[in-house]
Amino acid sequence: MKGFVAGIIIGVFLVALALLLYFLSGRAPTAVEDKPMPFERVLANGALDAHVKKEMPTSVPIAADESAFLAGAQVYQEHCAICHALPNLDQTPLAKGMFPKPPALFKGKGVTDDPAGETYWKIANGIRLTGMPEFKHTLNDTQMWQVALLLGNANKISDAVKQQLKPPNSWGGAGPVPPIGTSVPGKPGRVPISRLRLRVRVALLPG
Repeated sequence: MKGFVAGIIIGVFLVALALLLYFLSGRAPTAVEDKPMPFERVLANGALDAHVKKEMPTSVPIAADESAFLAGAQVYQEHCAICHALPNLDQTPLAKGMFPKPPALFKGKGVTDDPAGETYWKIANGIRLTGMPEFKHTLNDTQMWQVALLLGNANKISDAVKQQLKPPNSWGGAGPVPPIGTSVPGKPGRVPISRLRLRVRVALLPG
């Protein structure tokens, strides 16, 4: 019996060592266009789903009404559209160059079949190694819930909300940029992604 247990322990050790050597040898895929590892998607999604279900809130603290959708649409314009696109528009080159590719949240079912608490958790905490940032240090709780409810009801939003989600400028940005010196409500000193994106664009313009 002791020999059997020792064999199992040695076998587990050898498998772990082989995996470590595989990753440290440079053979593991790391570039965007590399072929995914076997079971990579299954393992990553399984771990994410289990973790989110364990931690996500089960109650929604605000009403899923028109005012929440309109407010969520403004936040989405400023912080989310650059990766997840606007209704009836293609995703940006930035989004197309990512792996995994961020989902277009107004195309198909999006996340309309996910609980609002799950979407809120992903907005608040981000998803490691995907390019999805965490927003709990950028947005306040109400704003994150407004976006979660907007996306959960993306298949039944009103024309007014759709209008709020239209690109408001000609240079392809994701939404209006707060004036210089403006901080995110409830999070003093934080700079919205849209403002950072504008700074980068201005820096790249010919002198």
